[in-house]
Amino acid sequence: MAEKNFIDYVKICCRSGRGGAGSSHFFRDKRNAFGGPDGGDGGRGGHIIIKGNAQLWTLLPLKYRKHIIAGAGGNGSGGHSSGAYGEDIVLEVPLGTVAKDAESQEVVCEITEDGQTHVLLAGGRGGLGNSHFKSPTNQSPRYAQPGEEGKEEWKILELKVLADVGLVGFPNAGKSTLLASITAAKPKIANYAFTTLVPNLGIVKYRDHRSFVMADIPGIIEKAHEGKGLGFRFLRHIERNAVLLFMIPADTEDINKEYAILLNELEQFNKELMFKPKFLAITKADLIDEELKEMLVAELDIDIPYMFISSVSQEGIMELKDRLWSIMND
Repeated sequence: MAEKNFIDYVKICCRSGRGGAGSSHFFRDKRNAFGGPDGGDGGRGGHIIIKGNAQLWTLLPLKYRKHIIAGAGGNGSGGHSSGAYGEDIVLEVPLGTVAKDAESQEVVCEITEDGQTHVLLAGGRGGLGNSHFKSPTNQSPRYAQPGEEGKEEWKILELKVLADVGLVGFPNAGKSTLLASITAAKPKIANYAFTTLVPNLGIVKYRDHRSFVMADIPGIIEKAHEGKGLGFRFLRHIERNAVLLFMIPADTEDINKEYAILLNELEQFNKELMFKPKFLAITKADLIDEELKEMLVAELDIDIPYMFISSVSQEGIMELKDRLWSIMND
């Protein structure tokens, strides 16, 4: 059910409200049959606004709202009365949401804080009433401005998971097992590739009542940056993680080669990922003895710190937490 409910990409048509028309009105009462212009301004059209909500974790509420239409502004009236503003539409989104223009792919904004707001599409301005056009040479202007038309644009909302530590590895590298063993998260665990189809988040408890967030990203395979496997659909979730924890099983055929493939996929997707702090956890250490560990260490040719861990026997788990905490706060 969680996999079906996790939506990290939506494309919506946004239409902001039209501005109200200015009023072409003249003051009249029982003592003044020919008063001056007193037409009020039209109200602005409704905005379409996105707002960060820390309680949300998916874009599912927007999946079936393809058309977002804000209200029109009210027309001005006599007595310098301005029209009402059009109704704004506020779209609440999870933290880590990126809004883009569907046509140009230009990033409009990024929502990273609870309560943060951004006007995705501004409503049309209200027209000026005829009182604004009074002049010494035109004491009785009989015209006013019409309201500005609203805008209609297609927008793309993408969710990038926010976490302190992101788990990077091939399918069946033990990422979900690690997450389940050190957090309260309950990811699906099975002995076949692509068991994890959506990112899973868990809170890792650390010393002195401190904690950090860990994200289990669906497995990466060679040529993922070209869309192979789950492809770039989930590679973007790695962009928002502070530390990248590479995970490679101890019983893999060639640890150096697998690490090189993972690193290359990240670099091809986004070169900025190369500047993030990295750490390697060689998993399933309970399957090998000390002699095999020494042989593996002698063959390792990687440029980041590493250690052996086992989520089953808890070997090296506390030390791994210490290392990750140190990296995050370095």
